[in-house]
Amino acid sequence: MRFLVRDRLLGFGDDYWIEDDRGNRVFLVDGKAMRLRDTFELKDTQGRVLIDIRQKMLALRDTMVIERDGAPLAKIRRKRLSLLRNHYRVSLADGSTELDVSGKILDREFAVEYDGELLAVVSRRWLHVRETYGVDVVRDDADPALLIAVAVCVIHLAEKERGED
Repeated sequence: MRFLVRDRLLGFGDDYWIEDDRGNRVFLVDGKAMRLRDTFELKDTQGRVLIDIRQKMLALRDTMVIERDGAPLAKIRRKRLSLLRNHYRVSLADGSTELDVSGKILDREFAVEYDGELLAVVSRRWLHVRETYGVDVVRDDADPALLIAVAVCVIHLAEKERGED
């Protein structure tokens, strides 16, 4: 499954649609402006909240928390020792599962893996639409909403670290 994400142009409080590869709107990223911490919701086309994403307060390193139906789903933070490429760790709520996100995050060229197996690829290379990147969910049994939320969080953390947000 391939999804197209339009980069937000003005800031974290902006809302933007995520479309499938046929141009149909699938998810809405609803940015919540004027909050103490960065917060947004991933909604379906009927406006139902599928995933809540927020910045974790009082953390030593910038951390984003993903929740579904009020229950923790994942925590995302940058790995400490990553010299050449950006590396982020996604710790799922089960406590034993970790996803690895690595690549050129700010260039929108990175992969999401579990135990060395590719789950999703984020890339601008195969798109000709400006300010858009694709999220290609490789595995059929993967959760597209979670992987899109991971991609959006990692990009937000990388931009924040670089001072763009």
